Amino acid sequence: MAEGLKPGDRAPPFEGIAHTGGKVRLEDFKGQPVILYFYPRAMTPGCTREAQRFEELYEKFKEYNAVVIGVSTDTPERNKRFAEKLGIKNVILVGDPEARIVDLYGVRKKGVKRPSAERVTFIIDGDQVIREVLRNVKPAEKHVDLALETLKRISTG
Repeated sequence: MAEGLKPGDRAPPFEGIAHTGGKVRLEDFKGQPVILYFYPRAMTPGCTREAQRFEELYEKFKEYNAVVIGVSTDTPERNKRFAEKLGIKNVILVGDPEARIVDLYGVRKKGVKRPSAERVTFIIDGDQVIREVLRNVKPAEKHVDLALETLKRISTG
């Protein structure tokens, strides 16, 4: 449905289960910027680097009242093990094993047997409008830092 979401589009509402076991809904964060990042699979090197960096920079995101939510097609249980292994305390990891959120945002990886997400990040403002979409990002290339710089730019500009 949402193939090609772009800046200016309303962020599609979603609900999922966090690694902590609770429900997470986009509407719960109205009035706050949301960094919504999709990642292919927990426990892999790139996704590990990415999650660790979001956690490291969490306080900087918080300076802009932003919440960071990661979504993968892993189960909430796998994301819980992933968060525990990495010591993730602030970033919310949402399991989307049926790829409902992934499809809503149009980020399903093509040509793979198991449903998986592309590595795409949406910077969503407090009115739940997409302000920026970071596509084709690589965790080793300062992806998380770019998300923070984008948040700073849209928050002050």
